[in-house]
Amino acid sequence: MTAVVISGAGLWTPPHAISNEELVDAYNAFADKYNQQHAEAIENGELEAKPKSSAEFIEKASGIKSRFAYVKDGILDIDRMRPAIPERGENELSNQAEIAIEAARKAMSAANKEACDIDAVIVSCAYTQRAYPAIAIEVQQELGIDGFGFDMLVACSAATFGMHRAYEMIKAGTAGCVLVINPELVSPQINYTDRDSHFIFGDVATAVILESADSASGEHQYEVMSTKALTKFSNNIRSSFGYMSRANDVDPYGPDKLFHQAGRKVFKDVCPLAAEHISEHLAAHQLTPADVKRWWLHQANINMNLLISKKLLGRDATADEAPIVLDRYANTASAGSVIAFALHHEDLGSGDYGILCSFGAGYSIGSLVVRKR
Repeated sequence: MTAVVISGAGLWTPPHAISNEELVDAYNAFADKYNQQHAEAIENGELEAKPKSSAEFIEKASGIKSRFAYVKDGILDIDRMRPAIPERGENELSNQAEIAIEAARKAMSAANKEACDIDAVIVSCAYTQRAYPAIAIEVQQELGIDGFGFDMLVACSAATFGMHRAYEMIKAGTAGCVLVINPELVSPQINYTDRDSHFIFGDVATAVILESADSASGEHQYEVMSTKALTKFSNNIRSSFGYMSRANDVDPYGPDKLFHQAGRKVFKDVCPLAAEHISEHLAAHQLTPADVKRWWLHQANINMNLLISKKLLGRDATADEAPIVLDRYANTASAGSVIAFALHHEDLGSGDYGILCSFGAGYSIGSLVVRKR
């Protein structure tokens, strides 16, 4: 059977950065105002006071120092606390398609591909800004790609699961070259008034080209040895936003409709699950963690990554082995491992092994064992 390779990667970084200090200053000012406005209800035990935060707390809890935003306006406004993104008309390019195209073009350039070379487009991410028509089909049209496209949502494992589908299509012969894009426009789903989650996410867009090795001409090619996926239902990471709110007669933008999680439970559940998943995937190729040159792990929390790599290696992973990008990008939902790959893959030598792995809501875990050609 034909070998499948990742032949190009693209990363689009938004122009606006928000530091921990900026975010904390806005949140604390909002908390002060909220507590003053609801002083009586808080005193009576009807409401809980908003606790203060600090940049030091954020960095210690997550490893995050900064994040990027598609639109910064509104996020730091204590009377708004959400990005101010003007609505576009139905005949205009959607926001998500816009950033998807930016990353796609970079991946196509890296893989030496033109629109006529691509058979399918997958937009795979945590949220899409509408139900239909698919963002992927909009991107397909804008890039001038024939064939087909579709969207898929698998929260923080969307990127790896999207690559899985591309790999399978190429192996099955239903496509020869697939563009997988992860336009993670997550800032509209962040509850910037919640101390425990307002700092977690940032916006970004990533893309990769997967194709038959027979047609690949990119400078840096990674053969996909195999893929492995696992899902296990959990409510510990959730976003309940959806069209049913209209029929439920509830606030469609209430705290439960935005991202929320039971962080300690997630940490306790996911770390051993991810370590076991990776170990089993490597073992299927008679490989051990010591055989892996580079770990491109999901970028959610530095403490999770450190613990998972330590479980696998029996020691702390070096920055070269398991590069961290969340310090300046924050958690970018499914795109984190692809950001790490895009920024840290060109230096490996022929025959070196690497693994891309995501883990997140669902729970969902997806991995690809790859080898540099």
